[in-house]
Amino acid sequence: SDGSIRLHQMTSEYPLMQWNDSTNGQPITALQWALTRPSVFFVLDASSNIYIWDLLENDVLPVAKQAIPSENVVTMALLGEPEKTNGLLGIALAKESGQIDIQYVKKKWALP
Repeated sequence: SDGSIRLHQMTSEYPLMQWNDSTNGQPITALQWALTRPSVFFVLDASSNIYIWDLLENDVLPVAKQAIPSENVVTMALLGEPEKTNGLLGIALAKESGQIDIQYVKKKWALP
């Protein structure tokens, strides 16, 4: 609820890493690991901002942030085929009106 993200290992109750205030205090509404690149995850906050984290590139801050200003995004889901190495990765964004937007991610965050 405060924008903090914690990365846990299943064998420990303590986080391996923790990023406080990663969304400038906005609640996180969705978080999902990339299906095609294990070091990348995506975060959606309550203000319809998407943050892209690539832990191999930067483990302190997100590598990109994209605002979706047109309408409130309520959730997201990632689309891709992990067994294929073509680097196609998409994000399905569900908006408050019921509209679904699908956007493709740059290959540098999608390639295995």
